[in-house]
Amino acid sequence: MTVSAVSVEPKTSSDPHLAPELCIKLHDTMLKTRVLEERLITMYKQGDGYFWIGGPGEEAFNVPLGMLVHKGQGVEHDYLHLHYRSSGTLLAMGADPVDSLRQMKNTATDPYSGGRNFAGHYSARKWNVVPISSPIEVQFSMASGTAMAQKRHGGKGITIVQGGDAGTAEGDFATCLVWSSRKGNEVPVLMIVTNNRWGISTSYDGQHGEKYIADRGKAFGIATAVVDGNDPEVAYHALKKAMDYVRTERRPFLLEASVSRLYGHSSASGANFNKVETDCLARFEAKLEERGVLTRKAMDDLRAKYTQELLEATKRVREEPQPDGKTIYDFVFADRNIVGKDH
Repeated sequence: MTVSAVSVEPKTSSDPHLAPELCIKLHDTMLKTRVLEERLITMYKQGDGYFWIGGPGEEAFNVPLGMLVHKGQGVEHDYLHLHYRSSGTLLAMGADPVDSLRQMKNTATDPYSGGRNFAGHYSARKWNVVPISSPIEVQFSMASGTAMAQKRHGGKGITIVQGGDAGTAEGDFATCLVWSSRKGNEVPVLMIVTNNRWGISTSYDGQHGEKYIADRGKAFGIATAVVDGNDPEVAYHALKKAMDYVRTERRPFLLEASVSRLYGHSSASGANFNKVETDCLARFEAKLEERGVLTRKAMDDLRAKYTQELLEATKRVREEPQPDGKTIYDFVFADRNIVGKDH
């Protein structure tokens, strides 16, 4: 069966271009993220991993998200309930791309799961990045809880939860809409839907009757916006406005971003490049070259640099140890003495 690509024209921003220095930083992290994802795909195809799923095509949105997060540990900082296409967000927050290679190879040195989880399933307690799960959209139910804790605590910390368009059919998404918007008990949560218009092999129109998923928020009195997630400058402005609103008003916001799925759903669908989709990185590079911010040679040299670095890192990771079978039950249960025996 063949399917045709369906495009949507989301609302865009009239905000001016970002400063050249910020554009260069955005491009650097977007490119590093893309090279990382392509390296992970290659690792899977070469037998260095069992499964790949990631976010090539979402860099223009996920990188600005990571740059704008108030990272840290505890309710006074932002909580992040992400999904398995969030590598750009983690890299923008300062994560080492080599750690993603370790998770793909399932080494004991993997800081996210000790080699026990799929690729793209990040977890970082030091930054309030809640462990990413494989079942879709369950993070939306949990997000209401951390947002409630932040509401009680006070301050400027907010909860950020992100998922795909297909998962909004799950009850967990509706749960977040309900629990975040109760009159008099609204909570500071930014709900993000990165809409690539596919649910594995089901097209957007095959599942959704509404034009924009963000429109659902209006029934709950939730502020909403729809943006072009393939433009990092538009995404940066939209995310900043949404975050500022949630921080100040202590109320929910639903943001929908139109993004691309450049290598299919996962390795289960082949993980091959889709030429029909909009490539946010190529489009941004064309703009930067046209505006004189970066030259083609500088961008090509940077890609070659990151490609070589991750190739060499892959060789090192191959030599790192696998998890010991004796550790399989580590971290399954919480430490009952976590508060100390003297308390």
